[in-house]
Amino acid sequence: MKINPLKGMKDYLPDEQRLRDYVQGRILATYRASGFQRISTPMLEDMENLDKSEGGDNLNLIFKVLKRGDKLAAALASGQEKELSDMGLRYDLTLPLSRYYAANRDKLPTPFKVIQTDRVFRAERPQKGRMREFVQCDIDILGDGSINAEIELIDVTARALLDIGFKDFTVNVNDRRILRGMLAGMGFAPGSLDSVCVTFDKLDKIGAGGVAAELAEKGCPAAAVAALGEFLAAGRTDLAAVGALCGDGALAADLERVIAAVEALAEGKYSIAYCPSLVRGQGYYTGIVFEVTCPAFAGAVAGGGRYDNMVGKFLGQTVPAVGFSIGFERICAILAQQGFAVPAEKARLALLYLPDADFAQVLKKAADLRSQYTVTVLPQAKKLGKQFGQLEAQGFAAAAFADNDDIKALGAAR
Repeated sequence: MKINPLKGMKDYLPDEQRLRDYVQGRILATYRASGFQRISTPMLEDMENLDKSEGGDNLNLIFKVLKRGDKLAAALASGQEKELSDMGLRYDLTLPLSRYYAANRDKLPTPFKVIQTDRVFRAERPQKGRMREFVQCDIDILGDGSINAEIELIDVTARALLDIGFKDFTVNVNDRRILRGMLAGMGFAPGSLDSVCVTFDKLDKIGAGGVAAELAEKGCPAAAVAALGEFLAAGRTDLAAVGALCGDGALAADLERVIAAVEALAEGKYSIAYCPSLVRGQGYYTGIVFEVTCPAFAGAVAGGGRYDNMVGKFLGQTVPAVGFSIGFERICAILAQQGFAVPAEKARLALLYLPDADFAQVLKKAADLRSQYTVTVLPQAKKLGKQFGQLEAQGFAAAAFADNDDIKALGAAR
C-alpha cells in the first residue's frame, strides 16, 4: 500500500498543526469578538447546485462523485457523461452557505453574521501554492445591502491579519458594476460582460496583450477589444476616470465612501486602494469586490466580495450577501517561511511512569501538574539519559516521575 498522501494533499506534522491551530484560533477569536457566529456545512453538495453556482473556472475543478448501484448502471447506459455523478465536493464555502441560509433563514437573525472555517477541494494541477485540499476562513454578512457590510468585513478581516502578525498590506477594492458599465460603454455585449470581467481579472498575470488575445478568442467585437486596449494604454485608471465611463456616478461615490471609511479605521496600519482590474474569478460576484495583497509576497492573502444573487437561486428572491475569505494555507505557509514561533504557552512536561505503576494514580498526578504545565504521560525508558535527550528534541521543558516528586529541567529550562 502507498504511504504518501495523494498529490495536492498534505499530512501535517505536530509542529505544523500547532501553527495551524494557533492561526485559526486567533482568526476565530477576532471574528467572534466582532459578533460573528460559526456554522458548519457538509463537504458534499448536489451536482445541480454546483453546476449552477457561477463559480467561474472553479466549475472545471470539481471533484465529482459517481452515482451508485442501479443509478450508475443507468447513467453508463445513457452514454452521457453528465449523468454519471449526482454530487461533488465543495470548491468553496459560498455556495454551501447560500444553500444553508435558504434552508434555515427562519431560524437565523437578520443580518446574519457568520463564520466558516473548513476544508474545500479543487482538482488543481498540483504545484507550489496550489493544493487540491485546503482550508478557507470566511466571514459573511447576509441580509444587509448597505456598504456598511463591506466596510465591516474589511475592518474585521484586516484586524484578524494584524493580530497574527501581518503588516504593510493593502486592501484592493473595485466594484464589478463600475467595470461592467465601462465595458458596456466600450461596446461589449451585455450577455458577455461576466465572461469579459473574468478575463479582465487576469490583467496582472497575462498583461493587456494577453487580455486582448483572450477576449478575441471569446469572439468579442474587435472595436470593443480595441477600445479597452486604448483605455489601458492611456494609463488613466483612477476611480474618477473609470467612474465617469460607467454611467452611474452613485456606484463610484459608494466605493469612495468605503475607501474613506476603511482609511479612517486603518489608522495607517494598512492601506486601501482602488484597483480597476480587480474582478475576482468567481462569476457569482455582483458588486464590490476586494483582495488583500502584501508587497513581500506574490499573490493575494485574502479576498471576497458581494454576491447578492446566490441565495436567490434557492429562494427565488434576492438576498443581499457579502463575504471575505482569508487564504489560510497561504498565511500559514508565509508564517512558516518567516520562522514564526507560536507564542509561548504552558511549558511541556513529560510525566514518566514505570510498568508496575497504578495508572489511575499516574493520571491523577498528571491532572494536578496541569495547573502549571502541559503534561504528556509516557512510559519511563530504561535509559533515562537517552529518553531525556529525545524529550528535549521534541520540545519538552521538563520531565517528572510518577513515583516521586522530582522534576528534571530539560534543554533551555535547565
